[in-house]
Amino acid sequence: MKVNQDILIAGVDEVGRGPLVGPVVAAAVILNPDKPIEGLADSKKLSEKRRLYLNELIRERALSFALASASVEEIDSLNILHASMLAMSRAVEALPIQPHHVLVDGNRCPKLAVSCEAVVGGDAIHANISAASIIAKVARDQMMKALHDIYPDYGFDRHKGYPTKDHLAAIQQFGVLPDHRRSFKPVRLCLEGNALHD
Repeated sequence: MKVNQDILIAGVDEVGRGPLVGPVVAAAVILNPDKPIEGLADSKKLSEKRRLYLNELIRERALSFALASASVEEIDSLNILHASMLAMSRAVEALPIQPHHVLVDGNRCPKLAVSCEAVVGGDAIHANISAASIIAKVARDQMMKALHDIYPDYGFDRHKGYPTKDHLAAIQQFGVLPDHRRSFKPVRLCLEGNALHD
């Protein structure tokens, strides 16, 4: 079966709305029906080993894929929802092959030049959204591991920037980093000199 160039559908998802540190990362993927990938699922339901394996397959077999992000500064100035939308629209715009239609995980669509449909729980329903969630998650996790190499006291390799007890304790002990999202309450409270509580 040859790829039908008449209807190219991209799946889009983002990773990193909840963490206190780092960018929000989005991916857009157009899968190739001639090169199916078994086992695609919501990235959160996969082991890290499985995600890494599927990440390589997606990059090898997808018709087109792209990653994009919105920075900590953009998150703080726009808010996390709008920054997430910005990252997703950038991912679609960066696709080497442009789709005719986009499926987005969630209940809102970013501003795009093509038609878009929001699908709640889409990363468990549509393979192309699953693929986007996987490569976005792997890319962001790699960013957190790189940040861990610079600031090992914060444990970014373990919690990936999420507001765990260990992360909150590290902020309290070692302070707020340039990579922290200042608009997020636990970071803001620390900057204001208030103690962090669970």
